[in-house]
Amino acid sequence: MRVIAGFFKGKKILEPKDANTRPLKDLTKESIFNIIQHSNKFEIDLKKSNILDLFSGVGSFGIECLSRGVKNVIFVENYNKVLPILKKNLINLKSIENYKIIECDINKINIFPNLKKKFNIIFLDPPYKDKNLENLLDKIYQSKILYRKSIIIIHRHKNEKDEFPKQYKIIEKKKYGISKIIFLSNLD
Repeated sequence: MRVIAGFFKGKKILEPKDANTRPLKDLTKESIFNIIQHSNKFEIDLKKSNILDLFSGVGSFGIECLSRGVKNVIFVENYNKVLPILKKNLINLKSIENYKIIECDINKINIFPNLKKKFNIIFLDPPYKDKNLENLLDKIYQSKILYRKSIIIIHRHKNEKDEFPKQYKIIEKKKYGISKIIFLSNLD
């Protein structure tokens, strides 16, 4: 697994030996960024964007964002077998300081009101078996942490049947192997 583009293009991203963590595949990640940059369904300027990377794992998505010059990334992760790898991957970027790691279980602690920041992109990559997605999206909406015209990108198993709160609209949906990527926008 590597950084695809930007300042750190080609840099290796360390992966866990743990079978419970499934890092975002390079092909899927590349497709996500192609959609972000070239879709006419939404307007996102990465260089002006604040990113919230939830269930960030080893940091593949957020690190790609940092490499592409975003303003800021907040990584949220609580799995103790992957946190040291996330930290090491970020330290390996050397001079980058426009990120923060929050170590907590967002299904148990509502961190959103305390972030004191709005986001252009929220990336959600919960474990495939996680059934809290609708509740989590509700918390995000209630906390008003999304800018107008922001997007939420969700990485799920292709067979997962998720319900989304009525405040969101599906903009795009793509399948890649056993996974799917869903792009949502808030209707406000």
